[in-house]
Amino acid sequence: MMTLHFPRPYEHRHKEVVDVSQVYDRERTLGQRAADRVANTVGSWRFIIIQSVLLTAWVIVNVIAWVQHWDPYPFILLNLFMSLQAAYTAPIIMMSQNREAVRDRVEAHHDYEINVKAEEEVRVLMDHLAAQNEALATIYRKLEDLHADLARAAGGSGPTETEN
Repeated sequence: MMTLHFPRPYEHRHKEVVDVSQVYDRERTLGQRAADRVANTVGSWRFIIIQSVLLTAWVIVNVIAWVQHWDPYPFILLNLFMSLQAAYTAPIIMMSQNREAVRDRVEAHHDYEINVKAEEEVRVLMDHLAAQNEALATIYRKLEDLHADLARAAGGSGPTETEN
């Protein structure tokens, strides 16, 4: 009698899948959280609108000031404030972007590892399905042989191939 061969059951031998984003966010330092907050604030429409309103008010008040111009045209003090803001904001945004780039690389590597695991599991499933196909074909052939043997034993009175 022919024995059917099936691959041994798949054993999951990999680490549990974790959300790298949550782990990465939990491990941020105070400086990294501050840099992210500054980058998110400065990169918002709310900030742009508020800053535009304040700059417009500064210019209008200094142009039409009735009593004293604390920053007369060409607005040197305003220029100093804007330069200071840019001098600090740009490096902070770069720190946030650099951290995000590292995070993206970690997530991409994690995605790669998950894809490798998934590919291995799909390969195992395909091997198992191929073994099942072979087993079903063998069982079908055995059933056909048994059916033919029963038909011969009954004196040929069983249904023939053409009658099925």
